[in-house]
Amino acid sequence: MTVRRAAGVILLALATAGAAHAAQGAAARAAADDPPSGGVTQDGRRAGVWLKNSRIVISGNGAGAGKGDGYRLKRPCWYEPSLDGLDMLAQQQRGKAWWTRDRENAKAQQKFVEQFKEKAGEKGRWWLPAHNEGDPAGLACAQGLDSYVWVPEGSPPPPGGITMAELADIARAALTVPEPRIRLNPDVRSYVNLPTWVWLDGTGETTRSVTATLPGVMSATVTATLDDIEIDPGTTADRAEVKKDCGARGRPYARGREFTCGVRYLRASVDQPRGVYELTVTSVWEVTAQGQDQSGVAPFAFDPYDPVQVGATRDVPVGEVQSVVRGD
Repeated sequence: MTVRRAAGVILLALATAGAAHAAQGAAARAAADDPPSGGVTQDGRRAGVWLKNSRIVISGNGAGAGKGDGYRLKRPCWYEPSLDGLDMLAQQQRGKAWWTRDRENAKAQQKFVEQFKEKAGEKGRWWLPAHNEGDPAGLACAQGLDSYVWVPEGSPPPPGGITMAELADIARAALTVPEPRIRLNPDVRSYVNLPTWVWLDGTGETTRSVTATLPGVMSATVTATLDDIEIDPGTTADRAEVKKDCGARGRPYARGREFTCGVRYLRASVDQPRGVYELTVTSVWEVTAQGQDQSGVAPFAFDPYDPVQVGATRDVPVGEVQSVVRGD
């Protein structure tokens, strides 16, 4: 059994102007009854996820405290399990006093609530649409779903019902990692053939996780672990030699230590735009996922996620040491 709605609230097809006004009031009331929504949003490519009309809870040290990589949900809307028959009927009847202000509205309200009375004594649950408001297509997607879908106890979720994989995708979209802060030695200026050591500063914890939980139903956790850094010297191989044995955070300079992570510039930067090389360091975070249903069992094998890659850039002016050779 399905019941339609538009823009996420009930709109009955009433003919009179007074009935249209009643529908607007119903929309406001339904919005007030919606469960809390929330999520993570940032600007530009950092856009994550913002849940609307959803019971999903997002938590973890990777939710909103850093920079994301623009991961988008494969599907911006879905159905979620909501109330059983008796509780849904009670919720629909809470607006009865407002609806019965005139006879026409009373008839419309009575007809509408009858659909919920039919299921009040049955075992099962109503499923309602939710969507990612951070996706431009999210609202239109939700408007194409039925407002309420009844699922008897023991039956599979409705087509479009949220899956464990989609719950993990929501956690993945909310995942952020620290933006890398580049440290160099020498720091202000380098010179031709002089090793420029590269490492990251202030990365904090090297593991970040986000859990998306549908209370009483299932949860999914994605975990990002800092694995490597990639160095782009900002020029071609004939002008720079890159040392790539860096580990997770690079190799800080230490007297007597072997130079394994950084750049040795082979030519001065005087002929470059602004007279510098633009060095980019990208932190690479490997991502894993796991899920649990309400029984505590992990029943789902997730497809691997691509790593989260977040970069930062530093200007590196490279000079050339002039030497004079004198003969006897």
